Amino acid sequence: MANNLLKGKKGIIFGALDENSIAWKTALKVHEEGGTFTLTNAPIAMRMGKINELAKACGTEVIPADATSEQDLANLFTKSQELLGGKLDFVLHSIGMSPNIRKGKEYGDMNYEWYLKTLDISALSFHKILQTCEKQDALNEYASVVGLSYIAAQRAYPDYTDMAQAKAMLESIARSYGQRYGEKKKVRVNTISQSPTKTTAGAGISGFDAFYDYADLMSPLGNASAEDCANYIVVMFSDFTRMVTMQNLMHDGGFSSSGITHNLIERISK
Repeated sequence: MANNLLKGKKGIIFGALDENSIAWKTALKVHEEGGTFTLTNAPIAMRMGKINELAKACGTEVIPADATSEQDLANLFTKSQELLGGKLDFVLHSIGMSPNIRKGKEYGDMNYEWYLKTLDISALSFHKILQTCEKQDALNEYASVVGLSYIAAQRAYPDYTDMAQAKAMLESIARSYGQRYGEKKKVRVNTISQSPTKTTAGAGISGFDAFYDYADLMSPLGNASAEDCANYIVVMFSDFTRMVTMQNLMHDGGFSSSGITHNLIERISK
């Protein structure tokens, strides 16, 4: 049941690819809760996905933008404010891609040009978005900017390779820019560290099914779904969390605080 948590609020959602993506489910939930927004993704991702279907369902528009391009971002935020009728109240950064992972490069055999590309797409883009917002004064007071992270930012996971560093950088940017933006404009900046989720991006990581099953066994509540994450993001966009900033918020069914669980013990003992 909708509660109009975001009635009157405006924003931008980055990264909706298809119905499996967290950004896609977030867009539907934001729409249900009364928020208005534009959708954006890189042109190549738009050709792969179904973002125009989502735009139609939500009665909104798609503005293509490469999140690593300052020019594209400037155009995106200018056009979004024109279309939505003023400054914005929320931004979702749901962007991540590693050429090394896609091309099967092991951590001890990195292509460093691709490594830099991973950092640019998956983390530095977050800073570019925030900097663009600040320069354009595009966000209202107590606006909420959220980036999606993963616990590999703090712990070693085989096969997550350079994306682990990207997520660590993403979380660091949220703290540093959160402090700056909070002091200047009372804008809040947070990351959400989500359970492994069966999205198109997640499925591209070698051993993902094992990651997923292990996390599910280690989480007292089980893995948090993409739908659950969308609900959490809506709460983070709402006025109920207006004093939360500079945090990496664990949304993982308790995984990050569990040493071991009975479910895992039983599985190992068999």
